[in-house]
Amino acid sequence: MDEVLKIVNDIKAGNIKPIYFLMGEEPYYIDKLSDYIEENILTEDEKSFNQTVLYGRDVSMEDIIGTAKRYPMMSERQVVIVKEAQDLTKTIDKLESYAENPMPSTVLVFNYKYKTLDKRKKVTKLLDKNGLVFESKKLYDNQIGQWISRVLQGKGYSIDPKANAMMVEFLGTDLSKIANELEKLQIILPKGSTILPQHIEENIGFSKDFNVFELRKAIGDRNQLKAYQIAQYFANNPKENPMVVTTSLVFSFFVNLLQYHGLKDRNPKNVAAVLKVNPYFVKDYDVALRNYPMKKVSQIVAALRDIDVKSKGVGANALPNSDLLKEMLVKVFN
Repeated sequence: MDEVLKIVNDIKAGNIKPIYFLMGEEPYYIDKLSDYIEENILTEDEKSFNQTVLYGRDVSMEDIIGTAKRYPMMSERQVVIVKEAQDLTKTIDKLESYAENPMPSTVLVFNYKYKTLDKRKKVTKLLDKNGLVFESKKLYDNQIGQWISRVLQGKGYSIDPKANAMMVEFLGTDLSKIANELEKLQIILPKGSTILPQHIEENIGFSKDFNVFELRKAIGDRNQLKAYQIAQYFANNPKENPMVVTTSLVFSFFVNLLQYHGLKDRNPKNVAAVLKVNPYFVKDYDVALRNYPMKKVSQIVAALRDIDVKSKGVGANALPNSDLLKEMLVKVFN
């Protein structure tokens, strides 16, 4: 995120590179940087003749280089953006000659998503020397909560730890998806607000009381009544709570708990780092650690593997979700 801000600030200051090669597993920042360049390098009048958007699947590297070598019309620069540039992987080495001597009046942008160039290759070294190579790396699960807090802080908002954990739990690591949901909340809530669990429930659609997060907490607390109530809610709302997802998340909870049992350093920061979980969840693991001895956790993990197979329709003969949920809880609590 800091590197992205530096690139944007450099562009604002007029330090504009002739080539931006944006690559990596996380498309969110690739799109953000590309969109910023598309919207801000040229004025609206200049864009008509001097801004070109190409798609990797539709053009050759020769087409791109030919376009990049054109001179701008009534403008200091032209901008050429190549989207879905990963479709050009097989011919990317043909960019070497242009990268060695790029047109100073062209800003050439490559959106090379879900892949990276080999840093040892000549073309990569030339792009880095005469332009800018940016790698957008995928965040780990335990980094998403911090990312959400930083994004909201930058917009003048804060978020309750439980609400943050809910966002991570149900939206996963897709930054674009998370950003879209955060934007919805920012439209609804006044600046300076703290986003709470009820805001998530009312505006994004996750129940703050009946979700996998609360199910795992109830299981960890050995609160059988609450666990069975949530399981019944899931059985009545199978589309919003797929059995495969539920089993997977409960399974991951016990796998992490098994790992926690083996940790010598149980400092909360170390636990969150090793288990790759949001620090907010560490206290739930602390409670579960006392309630489930290591031997029992091993038995539960083995039982959940069997439930997972059945949830995918193997050997279950269309067993209802309600029965699978009950079987899962029986295996856990007995």
